[in-house]
Amino acid sequence: MVDRLVRATELTTEEKASITSGASFWETEAVQRVGIPSIYLTDGPHGVRKQSQGGDHLGIGDSVPATCFPPAVALGSSWDAELLERVGRALGEEAKAEGVGVLLGPGINIKRSPLCGRNFEYLSEDPIVSGRLGSALVRGLQSQGVGASLKHFAANNQETDRMRVSADVDERPLREIYLRGFQRVVQDAQPWTVMCSYNRINGVYASEDPWLLTKVLRDEWGFDGLVVSDWGAVNDRVSALAAGLDLEMPSSGGVTDAQLVAAVRDGSLAESVLDSGAQRVIDLVQKAVDNADADASYDVDAHHALAREVAGRSIVLLKNDGVLPLAAEAGRRIAVVGEFARTPRYQGAGSSQIVPTRLDNALDEIRALAGDAEVTFAAGYTLGAEGDTAALTAEAVAAASAADDVLLFLGLPGEDESEGFDREHIELPAAQTALLEAVLAANPRVAVVLSNGGVVRVSGWADRVPAIVEGWLLGQAGGGAVADVLFGVVNPSGRLAETVIAHLGDTAASINFPGEKGHVRYGEGLFVGYRDLDAREVAVSFPFGHGLSYTTFDFGAPAVEATADGGIRVSVDVTNSGGRDGREVVQVYVALPGSAATRPVRELKGFANVAIASGATESVVIEIPSDDLAYYDTDLAGWIVEGGDYVVSVGASSRDLRGSTTVNIAGDGKALPLSVESTLGEWLSHPVGAQVLGAALAQTGDAAVAGMLADPGLRRMAEGIPLIRAIGFSGNAVSPEQLDQLVAAANA
Repeated sequence: MVDRLVRATELTTEEKASITSGASFWETEAVQRVGIPSIYLTDGPHGVRKQSQGGDHLGIGDSVPATCFPPAVALGSSWDAELLERVGRALGEEAKAEGVGVLLGPGINIKRSPLCGRNFEYLSEDPIVSGRLGSALVRGLQSQGVGASLKHFAANNQETDRMRVSADVDERPLREIYLRGFQRVVQDAQPWTVMCSYNRINGVYASEDPWLLTKVLRDEWGFDGLVVSDWGAVNDRVSALAAGLDLEMPSSGGVTDAQLVAAVRDGSLAESVLDSGAQRVIDLVQKAVDNADADASYDVDAHHALAREVAGRSIVLLKNDGVLPLAAEAGRRIAVVGEFARTPRYQGAGSSQIVPTRLDNALDEIRALAGDAEVTFAAGYTLGAEGDTAALTAEAVAAASAADDVLLFLGLPGEDESEGFDREHIELPAAQTALLEAVLAANPRVAVVLSNGGVVRVSGWADRVPAIVEGWLLGQAGGGAVADVLFGVVNPSGRLAETVIAHLGDTAASINFPGEKGHVRYGEGLFVGYRDLDAREVAVSFPFGHGLSYTTFDFGAPAVEATADGGIRVSVDVTNSGGRDGREVVQVYVALPGSAATRPVRELKGFANVAIASGATESVVIEIPSDDLAYYDTDLAGWIVEGGDYVVSVGASSRDLRGSTTVNIAGDGKALPLSVESTLGEWLSHPVGAQVLGAALAQTGDAAVAGMLADPGLRRMAEGIPLIRAIGFSGNAVSPEQLDQLVAAANA
């Protein structure tokens, strides 16, 4: 705790410029003259990556040991905000113990394409999931007095050309898909900082976009924290500060500080703008020093246990024809095949890479839980170095042939996915799929365990394998978590936060990913992930929201009511009808047939992760606020809750809907402004326009227009005609002045 720091206006212009840039790679600038200390920011998001000495973006080897929690690709599959808040608290404890003021995370960018090389750092293809889980992580982290840095803001959905590519995206999908999760986290959890991305958005660098950083983030959403650049994301320091970017990281060695000072001196930058940025830095420093604790520590073993619990809750059981859970009994022979079982791939490559406090592997943990069962191991393939493929395959086949159960560990090598480049395909290595075929031929009782940061294609073999366990990247305790699930110590409850597609070309984004000549067109608009695939009824390997359990859940008929704030309340009874305690993720999807706006056939709007004892029934209530029912209308430049009969479906995935009902929502009464170019159909559907038009037609005696609208055969055609064209058919019986009065009356 220190005394209240000075105000920015008490600093010299040079001092103000200096504190809006880093002093080093990870530290902010101090101003000793007035007692402003520096604070330390460091990489996250699934662990504290604090470098022991020096500083560079990818200096992994000298980072201090920290708990490597499951990356976001796994956390998203938990669908459990309470669990992620606990992870956030643990991250905060470790950050505080290392003297870190701000941890750079969470990352909540949308998984637009499975090829994005950094998908392992992001939560979901859906903004409702990303927003709710991102809020939980921020709340947990900041409850410990350590700031979050919500990233990467915004439309950062690929690594190819990431430092300059322009994400060319229409405003409605930008608002509804790519910004909605950020909006939820900002308004629900108020992160201390938001990190702007490298890329351009519709031609403007995110770091110098006043629409993004000021109009939307601050004026519309009410963000009151600091905007920091991604490391090296500032294109023009003066323009960035004017747009709303407060802190450039890392240090420019004073070069861009001098540019700010010169701009203030020549009048091209108002000093008040520099004051605002500097004040936000001072406010951030004040928060960090007020919450610092030189004696802070954390329980390494307890955090490892938490990492194991979270990993177990993040595993998705994609398929199970009765081979799981395994029996730990005398005489049972279990063959573990695949180098990933012995040498785990537990996190992605790049700036998020953590040096773990310890590291479990699945092979050891399987042996620890196998009891009197016999466990044998065969590598099957190598990681990195060349190996004798024939010999490795023969060893694996021999082990499989002699076993009752085969656990086959497959996945992506680290060099296939990383920050800095995108994936070229979604295939498993050819050596691994060949091994799979050989093992299946030797023993069909195979459970495949996957290790991957992004979706892989399973469509060539999933129908021939009895069980598939999606293990993602599970952090340092993932090996134990996998063993827990395989033996039924943990009943799997993870659900897919992204669709497992059958073929890469099935995604709408595949046509224009990653773009060319510095631009990538988001031509699919709103239709990202399941929104696209469900609308086109494309066959998928496993749908969004899917995940199995070792028990079964029955859904009652849902009940829905409109709430006073314009939202809806969904109630449904869920019964655990199987023989094990378990968790179900109850998902609520909403549709509005006949909507005036283009919409997906259904969209996730709410969910609940519920623990239910065997034989018990839980009454699940899910509240959906009106904001989540709204769509963004570009003509009104605002959000609209459209009135109408909404179809509300409850189920276990976007394609496993257990019950539906309808609720009438009055809407917020907003209507599009009418003009002479509005169609007759738009006039007739307008709450005021229909009355005004009817009265005008009666007064002027415009028989041509009135006749078209009265004739059922002509009405549908007539509804598509702009008013001014329709008036022309009657010899302009309505004068231009009368038309202007008509428009004014309708919009009054």
